[in-house]
Amino acid sequence: MSVDHLVPPTVSPRPKPRRRRRIAVLLIAALLCYPAGTYGYALTYPGDASFAVRTVDWLRDLGLGGLVNTVENWWYTRHPPSTAPPPARELPPAGSSAGATAGLRPPDLPVGRFAPAGEGVWTAGAHTGTQVAEYTTFVQPDPAHASVVAGVAWLNQSLVRTRLFSGTKDPGGPGPAAIPDSLRGTLVAAFNSGFKLKDCQCGYYLDGTTVAPLRDGVASAVIDDTGRVSVAQWGRDATMGPHIAAVRQNLDLVIDHGAPVPGLDLNPAGHWGSASNQFQYTWRSGLGTDRDGNLIFVGGGGLTLHTLAAAMVQAGIQQGMELDIHSPMVTFNSYRPDLAGSSPHKLLPAMPGQVDRYLSADQRDFFATTLRFPPPVTG
Repeated sequence: MSVDHLVPPTVSPRPKPRRRRRIAVLLIAALLCYPAGTYGYALTYPGDASFAVRTVDWLRDLGLGGLVNTVENWWYTRHPPSTAPPPARELPPAGSSAGATAGLRPPDLPVGRFAPAGEGVWTAGAHTGTQVAEYTTFVQPDPAHASVVAGVAWLNQSLVRTRLFSGTKDPGGPGPAAIPDSLRGTLVAAFNSGFKLKDCQCGYYLDGTTVAPLRDGVASAVIDDTGRVSVAQWGRDATMGPHIAAVRQNLDLVIDHGAPVPGLDLNPAGHWGSASNQFQYTWRSGLGTDRDGNLIFVGGGGLTLHTLAAAMVQAGIQQGMELDIHSPMVTFNSYRPDLAGSSPHKLLPAMPGQVDRYLSADQRDFFATTLRFPPPVTG
């Protein structure tokens, strides 16, 4: 037997309690540093977005989208809108169509159960000579809640041209993230686009670049190279071609051939967002076209998916899709390039966001319409 065999093996000493505590503290610090660092990055990322929006987006980016959806469903389904009529300050001011002596004018819309003064009666907006490029009004689509008001904007596509702009963060991609100075002298309206692309798993195409693959069956705002918008089910009503300038997809169609599509109250397989999203009383927006191809935006607070669809049908939409939802995502600002010194205004006085949104870089993509024929500016 060798001497070496008799020497007991060396036993490594166990870490001292203090050392173990240091290791644990370092591990916890490392785990906390990552989310703290990403949160700081989210709060300082370029482009306009509120603190709340940046925080929610950060939580979703961390993989906590399911938790966010649960909290949103709990909150918005338990806070229904008032059954009392809306105060006058929440209704658009009465306008007129004076000076509109030529061109298309939409028929006044059917009114709902409550019929406050001005419902369904159009107010003229931006003009090109004696022709009106934009009319606006409001409707009340929820017979159970008198306070619910949806603003409606009608845009004559023979007089306006629509463009899609990418946000700094979503989706990124080509083009500016703000309305350039060269277009502001003819700007008629700027309004929100749809869900974040990864939340709706939808496609995005702009100026020859496919930022996210286009998916068959998905509701799509399709802009051709003349600036006309059609709302289509991709693969059925529209496919890629040489004259398409932009495609923005979002969920499934809400209105098809003038009627709400089946299943809106069921939301099978999450066709219109996360489960139970359709029951939330919240800010919602939609986009569509009427029988004559005019573009119509609808947006308001306290809307479920069902009442949004009702408002879209009431507004005359034949093919329509939901856009973004929740405050402060729903935005529609109107401009009067034909009136010197005029200020932009919101479609509804209570609509979230700033009235000059999209004049500076924004984190989210959006649409803007401009006059095809610049008018002489009047005082």
